[in-house]
Amino acid sequence: MESYTVNDLATTARKIRKEIIKMVYSANSGHPGGSLSIADVITALYFKEMNINPEKPDDPDRDILVMSKGHASPAVYAALALRGYFPVELLDGFRKINSKLEGHVHRGIPGVESSTGSLGQGLGVAIGFALESKLDAKTNRIYAILGDGEMEEGNIWESLLAASKYHLGNLTAILDRNGIQLDGFTEDIMPLGNVAEKVAPFGWEVMTIDGNNMNEVVDALEYARKPRDRPLFIVAKTVKGKGVSYMENNPKYHGSPPASREEYEQALREIEGKQ
Repeated sequence: MESYTVNDLATTARKIRKEIIKMVYSANSGHPGGSLSIADVITALYFKEMNINPEKPDDPDRDILVMSKGHASPAVYAALALRGYFPVELLDGFRKINSKLEGHVHRGIPGVESSTGSLGQGLGVAIGFALESKLDAKTNRIYAILGDGEMEEGNIWESLLAASKYHLGNLTAILDRNGIQLDGFTEDIMPLGNVAEKVAPFGWEVMTIDGNNMNEVVDALEYARKPRDRPLFIVAKTVKGKGVSYMENNPKYHGSPPASREEYEQALREIEGKQ
């Protein structure tokens, strides 16, 4: 765990958001909306909360993050590069021929623990890591980041049952509750309603936070470290496309980069707080 202040983390989150925009614009492809919405959580995990070492990416005692919503790879790649897992310059190859930075996260990248892309599977993978750690009496933490469109998958609910059965108190699932998926708003496509009230009866401890408020994110992750005999589920309410006005709450930008140089430059200005 690093000694970053909340202000430090907010500054880093802005850097990550800028890299997200640069990646998807350069590739003319990718998923900016859900990458921008989860940037604050990703920043707090990689730069403060998780016990990780870029010089020892395979440390057996490291904390582990499974990015189940694997299409939000720009957020993960930007965080890993800024954290020192690989040169920032490699981000320019995102989704391009001969680059290792594919559109969905995969284990060929230092710091990526599991390939994901088929939605609904990442929580089960995280449970495997958590169960292994528990059986080996390790003290590391396991995290899984889920998308709210992904919550429509049956695998997720089966995994919720399994994690509760095995009392995986070392596991924290974080839901990026931005309300938008590929084809539109989640509540129009398959209403999830109050996710917290649905997950709690599955045997999880549940809390709800503003996932774009760094203070609340940090407090929630610090709370997650407390010893418990059941897993923790954090509903992080976020804004799709957070930080870029024309992308915010706009389903178009689930999987579309800035459409022009003007949109690209506007996005970077707004992330920096400049109009």
